[in-house]
Amino acid sequence: MIDQNNAEKTVHFGQALLATGWAEKVRVAISGGLIATITVDVEAQGNDDRHAIGLPGMSNVHSHAFQRGMAGLAEVRGPGSDSFWTWRDIMYRFVDRIDPDGLRAIAALAYAEMLEAGFTRVGEFHYLHRDPAGVAYANPAELSHAIIAAAADTGIGLTHLPVFYAHSGFGGTAPRHAQRRFVHDLDGFARLLDAVRAGTAALPDAIVGIAPHSLRAVTADELGHLQTLAGTGPIHIHLAEQLKEVEDCVAWSGQRPVEWLMDHANIDARWCLVHATHMTGEETVALAQSGAVVGLCPITEANLGDGLFPAVTYQAAGGRFGIGTDSNVLIDMSEEMRLLEYGQRLLARARNIMTAAPGQSTGQEMFDAAVRGGAQALGVAGGLAVGHAADMISLDSSHVSLVERKGAQIMDSFLFAAGRSAIDGVWRRGTMVVRSGKHVARDAISDRYRRALQLLVA
Repeated sequence: MIDQNNAEKTVHFGQALLATGWAEKVRVAISGGLIATITVDVEAQGNDDRHAIGLPGMSNVHSHAFQRGMAGLAEVRGPGSDSFWTWRDIMYRFVDRIDPDGLRAIAALAYAEMLEAGFTRVGEFHYLHRDPAGVAYANPAELSHAIIAAAADTGIGLTHLPVFYAHSGFGGTAPRHAQRRFVHDLDGFARLLDAVRAGTAALPDAIVGIAPHSLRAVTADELGHLQTLAGTGPIHIHLAEQLKEVEDCVAWSGQRPVEWLMDHANIDARWCLVHATHMTGEETVALAQSGAVVGLCPITEANLGDGLFPAVTYQAAGGRFGIGTDSNVLIDMSEEMRLLEYGQRLLARARNIMTAAPGQSTGQEMFDAAVRGGAQALGVAGGLAVGHAADMISLDSSHVSLVERKGAQIMDSFLFAAGRSAIDGVWRRGTMVVRSGKHVARDAISDRYRRALQLLVA
């Protein structure tokens, strides 16, 4: 376990992106894992930890950690047309053999890679709850505790989102045999939440929310009860990811998924709607004006052939977004951001889409928006500011793609040219968990992962 409670140090950056914008010669004093003071336009002092470029850590709003173990195993074409739904059947087969130790090993590797990529907090959308036979563990949070242990092993901030999953389709249809490890009733889910909250108590600044899996997996009545169980915590849901999902929702209710949810739930700043790929213009504007965050996962959405999010309409209406790694087929924060912009460029056949006005930096606008939206979605404060967690990234100014860059030029060159190879350090609550681009426990975590995969895929 990485100790994050007693960090007392000062880090000096030649340039740093603060919550108020770029500044030079920045000293960040850290106490108890939090930023105690920030001083600008000052030289480094004797014991300062010195780095060239500082950025705030990024929130990963949507992860299924166990899917890291099947990355690359679903890239063989079947006899018919491959889609999200055929990929899902492969995922079901993979999940059948995972036990708590294997889950911890897989999640730890995913979390170490997230930290190496600049993600300092993860929203773990966790729907694996029961044993391989579909029987509840004696501890209802047995598999959630494996996730919590993996977060402790790596030091990543955790917003844990236990998933309520009760049905296989719209209108409350019975779950399939392949979904037996996911299912709950409301009473059992309430017990699970109590056990998860107890399990996260020792983890620094952990947040517990809830995640109704999708409108396929919950009924309207269940969704109402779940909102009560959430209290003031985050609420995340998969929504409108696939056209078939939209068609099935219309057949069931006469409404599209986002339209139905807006009419039947109190959608506000607690909510994160993951994907929301297929919306009408009216749905897009209504969602943007609700105060909720959309969780965009461009690498997974491309991998699964989901489609492209209507970003231009959404941003024009003031919508908020965060980014996530979802299936963890490739864990790379800069690539998620780059693919988000490039997808919009291909859709519009134009350039610099994810920025609002002439003269503004596309990379800077995207990064700032994702920091704000991601922090909101995960229930924390984002950015480098006094009182916030000392979650920070340093970039290597000697990287060939960052030579002589300043301010917003750094962000554009980082996201669109250098990528994750420019990340040399990551701090989580003031503790350096990535040095020279590598997690401090990477070797041991990788070895444990290899042993787990040998059992799972043999």
